[in-house]
Amino acid sequence: MRFNLKTIGLCLVASATLAACSEPPEIAAKAAKRPDVAPYMGADNGFMTKGWTPKDEKSWTESVDKRNQNQSEYSRFKSSVKQ
Repeated sequence: MRFNLKTIGLCLVASATLAACSEPPEIAAKAAKRPDVAPYMGADNGFMTKGWTPKDEKSWTESVDKRNQNQSEYSRFKSSVKQ
């Protein structure tokens, strides 16, 4: 019986220690998403992609599509191999 109480106590201490080391919830990431603003509205600053104008949905869609194509391994391999 004494061995079981020590084991249970050790498990409780270990679980409390692990619980104390967990990461806090990401509150800032939740606050950054605003459902009342469309994604293409964006910020007008120096960190924008070239060719994209704020508040223009068409240019935003084109820049996102271009970025996705550049991240595709198939597209990059296809363009690097000369036929």
